[in-house]
Amino acid sequence: MSFWKHIKDKVAFDQPDMRFELLERDSGEPRHLFGWEDVPAQQEEAYDPCPDTLAEVKDKLGKTFRTDINKDVIFKRFTAGAEKIMLVYMNGMADADLISDIIIKPLLKIDATEDVGLHDLREHYVEISEDETSDDLTKIKQAIMDGMTILFMEGENQALILETRGYEKRSVSSAENEKVVRGPKEGFVESIRTNITLVRRIIKSNDLVVERRSSGGDNNTQIAILYRDGVTNRSLIEEVKRRLAKINIRSMFSTGVLEQLIEDCPSSPLPQTLATERPDRTANYIMRGSVALIADGSPFAIIVPITLASLMSSPEDVYLRKPLGDVIRIVRYIGVLLSLLLPGYFIALALYHQGLLSNEVLNTVIQSRQMVFLPIAAEMVMLLLVFQLIREAGMRVPGSIGQAIGIIGGLILGQAAVAANLASSVILIVVAVSGLGNFCIPDHSSQIAASYFRIAFVIAAWLAGLLGLTCAFVIFIAYLANLKSFGVPFLAPYAPKTYNKRPFILRGRIGMHHRAEDYMNTHSDTLKKKKDNSVKA
Repeated sequence: MSFWKHIKDKVAFDQPDMRFELLERDSGEPRHLFGWEDVPAQQEEAYDPCPDTLAEVKDKLGKTFRTDINKDVIFKRFTAGAEKIMLVYMNGMADADLISDIIIKPLLKIDATEDVGLHDLREHYVEISEDETSDDLTKIKQAIMDGMTILFMEGENQALILETRGYEKRSVSSAENEKVVRGPKEGFVESIRTNITLVRRIIKSNDLVVERRSSGGDNNTQIAILYRDGVTNRSLIEEVKRRLAKINIRSMFSTGVLEQLIEDCPSSPLPQTLATERPDRTANYIMRGSVALIADGSPFAIIVPITLASLMSSPEDVYLRKPLGDVIRIVRYIGVLLSLLLPGYFIALALYHQGLLSNEVLNTVIQSRQMVFLPIAAEMVMLLLVFQLIREAGMRVPGSIGQAIGIIGGLILGQAAVAANLASSVILIVVAVSGLGNFCIPDHSSQIAASYFRIAFVIAAWLAGLLGLTCAFVIFIAYLANLKSFGVPFLAPYAPKTYNKRPFILRGRIGMHHRAEDYMNTHSDTLKKKKDNSVKA
């Protein structure tokens, strides 16, 4: 009974649930069925006061970082004027040259008779662009792990946190997976500061807000929330914060883990977030009212909410003229349909509906399978799995070798399988066309999901012909209609239909492309609706 209830929950459309909904409303407010949950405050570690003696500070930090066996934490003591100073930093995380030239050398020049305090050092001697004082040892420990340099002074219960991060990082290069012929070539890197800067270079607006949060757990990964204040729906922002606050995991190293923790349905093969490595694409969605998440250590940004049209769009669509962009999109959708339905459709015709095939085609299929011992459906499933195997092998090896594996798999193995009577040439062509259509999908996660749906359609056609294929496709559409991404229906603006429905297959005009969708229910659209209603009244 629970199995059928699970199936009903997956395919039933517009049934009451507890999920956050961001549907279009006249009032401009989203709805949340059965009440609204307050955003819980992020749990912070307990306050630990900073000692006022250098010996006690070194003892506490030494126990925390295990300096008896861990030699990465550097304690450097010296005298500045009449005061005893101790610098603490993480070797390799902080810039040693910067520490020597900007901090140590100016302090050593202080006259021995001069009496200086922590405030004097900050104002007159240490020329660091970013600094702050803190008396919380917990915050100080985190700053050390982030690459900061901490300046302690004997007799002071506060410390000076200095920005000296200088660890090695990858320079900005072109995007690897989202290449375009025309358009910016820059891609995100693993540094969260660099990634935020790349977005700010595109969005030079004072309403761009960057909020930082910690993922918690053992590694405390920094997460940045980017949105437009006054444009992005406030309820959407609060919902994103609420889901981030509910994350309970010991370690998180990538946005790939983050998106699974905040999705509406993590068990779904289809992603409900858009992962992109392009700053221009991220900026485009932010300008249209979406929220972007950037995690330290990951060269990808997460965009929420998304729809099916978002997963099927490519960054290059907007950089080409409208007729060219429309043709590319139409070809892309045709490729996706061929990838999903062509193998199952061929199996249905070959097994149950031979009358729909011409005599020439039927004779070709029969002749190509004269010596093949496997059933045609089993042969199709086997070749689809082999295709996935070749693709996976090509992705896991270095670039040049991966291309060679693709050529070997496509030519040599295919020809050898036909010669050994393990597969027919017709089935091989169908699988190849289906695989090419799969590569038309811009999003990598969606490509993998489409591969599994394709095999499911083949099995349905194997069992019941075109009837089984049609039923499977209807269930598939119902499943898509039931999915939500942060309150936005996956098939919006068509299911449900919004007031300003626009075709998502065609690209649309440039001005239309950069305008926020009405189902996003942005604050600016809300103000416009209220203004229009007042004018009519």
